[in-house]
Amino acid sequence: MTSKSLSTLPETVEQTMSLLAQQGYIAHRSLAVTLLLALKLGRPLFLEGEPGVGKTEVAKVLAAALGSKLIRMQCYEGIDISTAVYEWNYPAQMLAIRMLEAAGEKVDSEFKKHIYSEEFLIKRPLLEALSSTNDIPAVLLIDELDRADEPFEAYLLELLSDFQVTIPEMGTISSQRRPLVILTSNRTREIHDAVKRRCFYSWVDYPDAEREYQIVKLKAPQATELIAAQVVSFVQKLRGEDLFKKPGIAESIDWANALAQLGVGELDVETVQQTMGVVLKYQDDIELMSEQQISKLLGH
Repeated sequence: MTSKSLSTLPETVEQTMSLLAQQGYIAHRSLAVTLLLALKLGRPLFLEGEPGVGKTEVAKVLAAALGSKLIRMQCYEGIDISTAVYEWNYPAQMLAIRMLEAAGEKVDSEFKKHIYSEEFLIKRPLLEALSSTNDIPAVLLIDELDRADEPFEAYLLELLSDFQVTIPEMGTISSQRRPLVILTSNRTREIHDAVKRRCFYSWVDYPDAEREYQIVKLKAPQATELIAAQVVSFVQKLRGEDLFKKPGIAESIDWANALAQLGVGELDVETVQQTMGVVLKYQDDIELMSEQQISKLLGH
């Protein structure tokens, strides 16, 4: 992969869409506009939408396109500073203290300052992103923020505003090379306005049939044009059903690839029944797909 410098960041919406397309991501124009503005103005980008619509993939393809390091922080309930930002290497600190005592010396203020220095600091994703000094800024992905607790959201405010974090023993650490920050949320709960105000925002929706067909053809090249078209048509209609979990783009791609592996030339009711577990991941949803309902969605 050819590395790119800051001077090669896209300058237009068309260039942004092309940059993503080169990595296999076919973006809606509104997303490309917001991403371009976030890149040019140095603002975090907050992507919200249903699971499986390609939010996380934006960060991955952006890092690949720019030749940047992708630093991913997966959020979950109970995530804390020691997991997300930093922690001290206590075993190494204790060893240093014991070696000092074995030498008959005292633990004075200078030594305490030493063991709370960068030498004993374990950098977690947020601090790692801020500490990057590469010519090409790192892409920091804060994934599924809605899974984290509200206190953690509050902690992010300093980073999102000033691109810095505060470590009590060391003080404030500011970024030398601002990372490109992308946050995602599946909207299982509302993210606080204070976080959103610090970011540019884009709602990532399911693609329309034409764009989804382009994506499926790109990501499932072994599938015939007929199968790709039938998969997209079926999934588009399926999302209109009363399902617990609507299939995302990933499911469309997986289904097209699965059908290609099975050598299926055309969808029929029996094939759909046999492969429905690729598309739907909850038994209650699968049970809704009766032979009559499948036939209806196939347009028979």
